[in-house]
Amino acid sequence: MLNENIKTIRKSKGLSQEELAVKLNVVRQTVSKWEQGLSVPDADMLISISEVFETPVSTLLGQTVAETKADDLSAISEKLAVINLQLARGKAARRKAIHWLFILLCAITAAGFAALVKLNSPYLNWDYSQPETAVIGVLFHAFEWLFVRAAPLVLIGSIAGACLTRKNA
Repeated sequence: MLNENIKTIRKSKGLSQEELAVKLNVVRQTVSKWEQGLSVPDADMLISISEVFETPVSTLLGQTVAETKADDLSAISEKLAVINLQLARGKAARRKAIHWLFILLCAITAAGFAALVKLNSPYLNWDYSQPETAVIGVLFHAFEWLFVRAAPLVLIGSIAGACLTRKNA
């Protein structure tokens, strides 16, 4: 309902998504996500949108109110609280997923190092007189060379990412 109201009122005011985004100091994609129902604006942004549209927040939320009453304001406040809670839960879930991806990247990098140490570059003892063996040996060596140089940076970055995305106590 909110997404349709934003789109309808924006079009009735003759504004493009880009123009509305500039007035609200957000990117156009944010306005597009609101209108598609992929995300919702927070309470402060709803107030800003209502000011730009010169429309009450209750109209944006789908209510047609002739006069403002205390009950209406509390209903709007409750709806905004629910929306903000949903946004906070979504943000926490994304943060947790990213945190575990960083931890998985650390584990994969460490396992890669362990595998390379365990294998001890067996391709160095191969007979390179056959073209297929030579190509595969060169590919193994190139992978090992790149991994040994890039993996420490990946490991440090993933450890830093895991630390930065952990839940603050």
